[in-house]
Amino acid sequence: MSGEGDTTLKSICYKPGSLQLLDQRKLPLETTYLEIRDTADGWSAIQEMVVRGAPAIAIAAALSLAVEVSNFSGFDGSSAEAVAFLEKKLDYLVSSRPTAVNLADASLKLKQVIANALASSAAEPNSIFKAYIEAAENMLEDDVASNKAIGTFGSSLLRQQAKNPDKLSVLTHCNTGSLATAGYGTALGVIRALHTQGVLERAYCTETRPFNQGSRLTAFELVHEKIPATLIADSAAAALMKDGRVDGVVVGADRVASNGDTANKIGTYSLALCAKHHGIPFYVAAPLTSVDLSLSSGKEIVIEERTAKELLNTHGGLGERIAAPGISVWNPAFDVTPAELIAGIITEKGVITKNANDAFDISSFAKKVTGN
Repeated sequence: MSGEGDTTLKSICYKPGSLQLLDQRKLPLETTYLEIRDTADGWSAIQEMVVRGAPAIAIAAALSLAVEVSNFSGFDGSSAEAVAFLEKKLDYLVSSRPTAVNLADASLKLKQVIANALASSAAEPNSIFKAYIEAAENMLEDDVASNKAIGTFGSSLLRQQAKNPDKLSVLTHCNTGSLATAGYGTALGVIRALHTQGVLERAYCTETRPFNQGSRLTAFELVHEKIPATLIADSAAAALMKDGRVDGVVVGADRVASNGDTANKIGTYSLALCAKHHGIPFYVAAPLTSVDLSLSSGKEIVIEERTAKELLNTHGGLGERIAAPGISVWNPAFDVTPAELIAGIITEKGVITKNANDAFDISSFAKKVTGN
């Protein structure tokens, strides 16, 4: 079982009882997989950005607990204690990265699975652990199918909105491909789908400072897939748009509030402002698990701040120091793009568009497509 999809690039290599994560801090120069034996390993891998990307974080967390449970030599507690054990471990994993909602959403769904298993008349610790492992494995498989649907809906939308639907150039930010998901990708999945259809003229990717997910990871994926692509500095995006080289901007999301405000990698808000000024449609591509209907707006989204080293040193904080000693640092990992700058939100269930009041009604869309 794996998250391979249509690509040989895999950030998550899983088989029952074993999990390996591609160390994305070392790409593109070195391909190293780390063995994840338990939730402590999983927590560290997520927090230290061995694995990143909202969907991949959620799946890696879920599978790290599945591996820990699979390798139990024996559990001497009751069924209720087995449930309590799993719930405590899930809460611990959620604390690794606070902004991406997919991780918390996965935890809630998995807690429901084990609660249902406990309610079964045949409930015993082993049956509860088995139910958890199966649910975590299903998340891995479901993510690939979800991403492919996002790619299909997204490519159709961009072609409908484009002046020339048979020749599009698309700008993206951060990394939203196979390395950020179980396989295929969200925003990069849209670009992949356009390329497969033969209508992508060029993909542009930003460096995505300071951790360089664009230059290290997205560029790596685009070259690997032989997709025509060009890397630009983050600060070159406005000039690229002014030159008329961009037909659309597609980015991912770590959390979408119920009004459509979207938290994504720092620099996304700047791209949205530039796109608005130049009359270029700006889209968010994300699974419904990235939507947090409990938040009325982006003002309620917790923004993670990361170590100053990422700005002070080269290679996202892992290399030599380049900044002046004594300088203070502000390093938010994400920013929030207001819904008014977003033309549409591309999900695996279809595209969320604005109503007559020029506003998103994500809650109604979610109820319609999920029946909840």
